[in-house]
Amino acid sequence: MSRTIADMTPGEQAVIESVHPHPDAPDYHSRLTSLGLTPGTLVRMVRAAPLGDPIEVKVRGYSLALRRREAVVVKVATS
Repeated sequence: MSRTIADMTPGEQAVIESVHPHPDAPDYHSRLTSLGLTPGTLVRMVRAAPLGDPIEVKVRGYSLALRRREAVVVKVATS
């Protein structure tokens, strides 16, 4: 089963497998990769906002907030 960052739970770590273009914003792929979300990178889900969106992830030593609709394009494998 394919998982994404949006499927992760707080405290869970995973390795990024791929970043796919977002159907509504094709240029978003390059934005995510420039922020460090690249294949082979370890990512940890820190927390979600009270209503579940956005989510905070830790990647390459810094925190990053993503909307769930944006996080669904980042496929991960649980480490």
